[in-house]
Amino acid sequence: MPDSSILVTGARAPVALHLTRLLYGAGHRVILADTPARPIAAASVACARYYRLPRPRFEPAAYAEAVEALVRAEGIGLVIPTCEEVFHQALAWRDRAIPARLFAPGIELLAEVHNKHAFIRLAERLGLAVPETVLLQSRDDLGAMRGRARELVFKPVWSRFASQVLLRPSPGALDAVNPSPAAPWVAQRFVPGEEISAYAVARGGRLKAFSLYRSLYRAGKGAGVLFQPVEDAAARRLVERIVAATSWTGQISFDLMRQADGTVLPLECNPRAVSGLHFFRDPARFANAVLGDGPEVRPDVTAPQTARLAMWIYGLPAALRCGGLGRFRKAMREAEELLDWPDDPAPVKAQWAALGEIAGVALRERISLQAASTRDIEWNGPDE
Repeated sequence: MPDSSILVTGARAPVALHLTRLLYGAGHRVILADTPARPIAAASVACARYYRLPRPRFEPAAYAEAVEALVRAEGIGLVIPTCEEVFHQALAWRDRAIPARLFAPGIELLAEVHNKHAFIRLAERLGLAVPETVLLQSRDDLGAMRGRARELVFKPVWSRFASQVLLRPSPGALDAVNPSPAAPWVAQRFVPGEEISAYAVARGGRLKAFSLYRSLYRAGKGAGVLFQPVEDAAARRLVERIVAATSWTGQISFDLMRQADGTVLPLECNPRAVSGLHFFRDPARFANAVLGDGPEVRPDVTAPQTARLAMWIYGLPAALRCGGLGRFRKAMREAEELLDWPDDPAPVKAQWAALGEIAGVALRERISLQAASTRDIEWNGPDE
């Protein structure tokens, strides 16, 4: 790989830490960047240096300038985003002559798949079976769906972690929803079945890494905090179809629903890293596949993975509410701590300081911990 240094952004995320460890283990010098003062990945021995950046959501010009300056100062050859900063970086790469490759598509394709209505229309054009999904841009659009509310899932077009999702709500619950052209929603047919998540890395439309998993515990209705690998040939074919048709380069993830008859339907797409990355632990094989000419890499971890701190925060209260304390204990015994890594213990302790920083944002802004964790990097469409 000719790149002298690799920049990984989104250092607050466990997936950024994991990716940094894989790249470092394969012999790369890895620089990290993000906006928090003490992100978890910055504590790793795999991090050569950490740069604190302006908040891209609120200071886009300053963010783009800082990223370009970092790339030039460190001689970065490749930039790999892991979270929603990918959108802000794609805009910077479009508007500036930044002398590094961005491991992501252009902003137009990123926006299309991130948009929960446009993504379904894309999948439909590719001949994939999709759940009925209607765009809502006004109270009138919403009113037309009111009589079917109990059959539908309502969610903002631009959102993450299942934030604001209304799952088969009562008609009266829709009174709090106010869609507009600038902040549209979708109404999607509720699909019964088993939800599975897909994580992929592709180059030029070819899969280079791929994993499937299901979340056994979640942070609320959104991101998984304990998850186990699964296999599904239909899900793989679906991902292959989308990746090939879009000539995708970069990381991409999907929320899918496997129905009782084995049919797999796409629900939404996240053009970034997700927890499926944690099922790869062989640095040389992963880096050779993703950055070099090696064959596609498959997961080499079979045990469930978890962040134990997140399980205590989110999993235990859920278990207490539903009387599932025994199941919770069993899951904690069987799952591996995803932050553990040979000869790199510091991030386990560093998560406390990182959590404290996020909690401070949550308190100041009067929002949830989950919302606070991404508030400054979210991208909610071109009209935000």
